[in-house]
Amino acid sequence: MTSAHQKNAKLYRMVMKDHICPYGLKSKDLLEREGFNVEDHHLETREETDAFQEKHQVETTPQTWIDGKRIGGYDALRMYFGEKVKNDDDTSYKPVVAIFAVSFLMALAMSWEIYGTVFTIRAFEWFISVAMCLLAVQKLQNVESFSTMFLNYDLLARKWVRYGYLYPFGEALAGILMISGALVWLSSPVALFIGTVGTISVLKAVYIDKRELKCACVGGGSKVPLGFVSLTENLMMMAMGIWMWIK
Repeated sequence: MTSAHQKNAKLYRMVMKDHICPYGLKSKDLLEREGFNVEDHHLETREETDAFQEKHQVETTPQTWIDGKRIGGYDALRMYFGEKVKNDDDTSYKPVVAIFAVSFLMALAMSWEIYGTVFTIRAFEWFISVAMCLLAVQKLQNVESFSTMFLNYDLLARKWVRYGYLYPFGEALAGILMISGALVWLSSPVALFIGTVGTISVLKAVYIDKRELKCACVGGGSKVPLGFVSLTENLMMMAMGIWMWIK
């Protein structure tokens, strides 16, 4: 017997042989976590889904009803429960935080494995080197998109467009060589050069020209504002280029 205090919701979602709507699953999970008994209705064919949308005058599924009132899709449901819904244009530092955090932990793990302690100079070197590699991977996922965003502020890329295509490869090469400590005569100048050009470019665009731009540091689709993060990335490469050469 259903409790008088039981909260009930109706959910309509696509569950087909070749497609199960992920947002339908998320909606069901959210409702259950909020303590609702979910009356789960499956839309098992395209025809059934189209008929449902036409009947209720909605363009998407899933759709949720609570207390006889239509709440809407997954984002609307999250808003109903007071959760923040991210806008595609919202600024986010999460990709950068994730990259630097993972790089730092990887460097500590490498130091522990080889030296038996995390307190080593090599751990610091690995931290920057691994971060360079991970940042390069983000750019290499879509070099065309990265190079386009890069042209908004990089001074050398504006003079020589191909530099925007070469940059992520140079960053990856320098990072990989610095992890191994090999070919310092190559990795140090590369890191120092791209780091210096990048630092000057960011300083001019952000702190002199006062332009509000998105940083290409984590790829062409980045929502990270150009400024401190990109400046830090470039200063780290400059420092590593100088340090590895002196060392």
